[in-house]
Amino acid sequence: MKILVINGPNINMIGIREKHIYGTISYQRIVQLIVQEGKKRNMEITCVQSNYEGDLVTWIQDAYFEKYDGIVINPGAYTHTSIALLDAVKAIAPMPVVEVHLSKVSEREDFRQISYISKACIKTIQGKKELGYIEALDVLLDYYRDREL
Repeated sequence: MKILVINGPNINMIGIREKHIYGTISYQRIVQLIVQEGKKRNMEITCVQSNYEGDLVTWIQDAYFEKYDGIVINPGAYTHTSIALLDAVKAIAPMPVVEVHLSKVSEREDFRQISYISKACIKTIQGKKELGYIEALDVLLDYYRDREL
């Protein structure tokens, strides 16, 4: 199974920024953890990060053409502002996409209560820090297992 993990703006600053919200583990360590856990699940994992919305849109579209089996995405602040990301995910349907947030956005500022992209995702995971990515991998495994039955 081939999975693309996309991280949006400021995710590369995890472990540096607002540790009381996002934790102390570095972005590089999170990527290592995702890749290691992916191998345990027989998944080929590619992790990317950008602070630019267009990069995220392009990676979502490329995942379709490069025959990925699914996407795990932490859109960062674009969660609350980007209809372009929503449209990109809708365009690649039925490829499953899981939205991940390190913090529990549902308990944060009012403007963080809106997630445009969640409308096209099969699940949203929040508040589990780096373990949310691992749960997302399992969600994708379960998604395909359920289709085999």
